[in-house]
Amino acid sequence: MPEEERLPFQAEVSRLLEIVAKSLYSEKEVFLRELISNASDACDRLRYAALTNPDLVAEAGGGAGYRIVLSVDAKARTLTIADNGIGMNRDELLENLGTIARSGTAAFVKGLGSDAKKDTALIGQFGVGFYSAFMVADHVAVLTRKAGESNGWRWTSDGKGEYTIAETGGLQRGTRIVLHLSEGEDEFLDEDRLRQIVKTHSDHIAVPIVLARAAAKEDEAPAEETLNRASALWTRPRSEIDEEQYREFYRHVAHAFDEPWMTLHYRAEGKIEYTALLFVPTAAPFDLFHPDRQHRVKLYVRRVFVSDHAEGLLPPYLRFLRGIVDSEDLPLNVSREMLQNIPLVAKIRHGLTRRVLGELAKKAESDAEGYAAFWGAFGPLLKEGAYEDFENREALLGLLRFRSTAVEGWTSLADYLGRMKEGQAAIYTIVGDDLETLKKSPQLEGFRARGVEVLLLTDPVDEFWIPAVAQYQDKLFKSVTRGGADLDTIAKPEAEGGTDADQPKADTAALIAAFKAALGDQVKDIRASNRLTDSPVCLVADEGDMDMHLERLLKQHKQLDTAAARILEINPGHRLIARLADEAQADGGAERLADMAFLLLDQARIVEGETLPDPAAFARRMAEALERGLTV
Repeated sequence: MPEEERLPFQAEVSRLLEIVAKSLYSEKEVFLRELISNASDACDRLRYAALTNPDLVAEAGGGAGYRIVLSVDAKARTLTIADNGIGMNRDELLENLGTIARSGTAAFVKGLGSDAKKDTALIGQFGVGFYSAFMVADHVAVLTRKAGESNGWRWTSDGKGEYTIAETGGLQRGTRIVLHLSEGEDEFLDEDRLRQIVKTHSDHIAVPIVLARAAAKEDEAPAEETLNRASALWTRPRSEIDEEQYREFYRHVAHAFDEPWMTLHYRAEGKIEYTALLFVPTAAPFDLFHPDRQHRVKLYVRRVFVSDHAEGLLPPYLRFLRGIVDSEDLPLNVSREMLQNIPLVAKIRHGLTRRVLGELAKKAESDAEGYAAFWGAFGPLLKEGAYEDFENREALLGLLRFRSTAVEGWTSLADYLGRMKEGQAAIYTIVGDDLETLKKSPQLEGFRARGVEVLLLTDPVDEFWIPAVAQYQDKLFKSVTRGGADLDTIAKPEAEGGTDADQPKADTAALIAAFKAALGDQVKDIRASNRLTDSPVCLVADEGDMDMHLERLLKQHKQLDTAAARILEINPGHRLIARLADEAQADGGAERLADMAFLLLDQARIVEGETLPDPAAFARRMAEALERGLTV
């Protein structure tokens, strides 16, 4: 016997397996759906590989009749799921069964807690696939031989931290998974129960799912019964498909546990013909923001699987979609590497994108609450589209939703325009990391005082799509953290009860001169502000300079070494500034004013979330100011 290798799972895998076994107990039957889906995928991959290498299916023990076979051994208490698909070699076993989500596993598991409901939701976003077998089995064996190779392999594990792998002979092409069922799981040895599970969850699978029934007599061959229709769901008329069938197909193709929020099933006819069955998930998949930005829509050519994520089929910002596209016009021998260069694929992409955006617009109109939930999960991706898809930019801008200072919940750009004040010439925005912090920003004070709405943006992509788009319906986007806010053109509401807006403004010319002398090149300029009402000072970027939040973002990611000097705006209506302005006009206050200039500059930096260049000096100046009886 060849020597077995004993290898540990990644720590993250062990943790996930423990949660799978404990948290998904109410849906144990889904393990069979997941294993059948994997077997179906293996058959699809071999069908595609055989287009260019027919010998893969002509080998001894093979055959071109793809199928998935379920068999029960009640005496041994085993359930076997076998396929004659492409199979796996040693490296693929290690890659697919020894590691979950090769990139980002630690980040996923970090989010898992002890709350079963929370854990289940997270696993539902991720899709447990093969590992769901450990919900019902205390020992799993995988015997597999890859098409075109002579060596077979045996993988075994109890799911508790280690697995073994060894070379073995005498295997046919494909994969056989043997589940040694745990105590109390006898229902999965019942053939009627297996029929019901397949009918419920896997009837749409295009590969025949066969139940090898036990022979009545010892000398008889096992009888076989096909349990599913074995016809591609997307080829059937919509009138023949119910919501439950769509739901189960979504779970099959997406390897997910949630329900689709939107289903799009149509056939395009004319110069190009293709069928699309696409789903928008309810929950955001765990790898949604992976750097590769690949979509997960499968491409078929005349019902033959071609690719899991054909490059060029969909724009990256629609990568939340799950489903299939089946083309009648692409050549069957198309290379995955050539897909992005085929004009026909570009035409399909154009049609799919327009159709999806159109359906999202209809949902936004007819189901505002549901669309708000969709936006909460996938909104940043549509902002990516606004940045990079010029052709569909107008449609995408209509789909964008925002938090703002004027309304609760989400608002659209069209609604914002309808609330603009007389004299307002721009759409005002502020970008930051946290919504509650943004709401308290001193830069918003003057806008609130005039009743001017400001959009509150907290996605990193906001720093990029807004400059690229520049305007919406002839109204420029303008950051409130930049100089030149143009608030003087907007009428103030009548003051009630004597607010700061009614306070006399101090003459700050001497104070500004003293502050400039003290701060030097620490700031780009110092000027009186028309945007402040409650705060004494704030920092803003000059019109031509980089936005302050973007600068911090780039510095955090080591993309920027130096920071531009900012403009310090002071509030002439604030009592502290008025008192300092009086001192600036008197003699002998230069040293004290210099300390106050640095103290106020550091205060503005703290409000912006910036690190102080000299915390010790800030602490000393603060102590001295308190000692003198001033409150800052």
